[in-house]
Amino acid sequence: MSPEFHHYPKILSNLSPSPPVVEWMSRSKGPLAKKIFKGVLVAELMGVFGAYFLFNKMNTSQDFRHTMSKKFPFILEVYYKSIEHSGMYGIREQDQEKWLSNKN
Repeated sequence: MSPEFHHYPKILSNLSPSPPVVEWMSRSKGPLAKKIFKGVLVAELMGVFGAYFLFNKMNTSQDFRHTMSKKFPFILEVYYKSIEHSGMYGIREQDQEKWLSNKN
């Protein structure tokens, strides 16, 4: 190893914060980190419950699926694909038949 590299460990060890600084940083950021964690957790839970509510509403109401097909067709497509992935086929076709017969 060349002589200039022998000083790096000593220089880097001098850059590390002293224990009082580490304690101060952990105390000052602890409540903020907890608030951020709680906020993220609440957002995740709201997302899960919102997705469940939306799926349940689409699963039980053909009229709601029709509304979703007009306003948010990409969400309805995700619903159809998830239902078909679970092994339930024919819901998309039933919806299309009913909506076409209502137009006529």
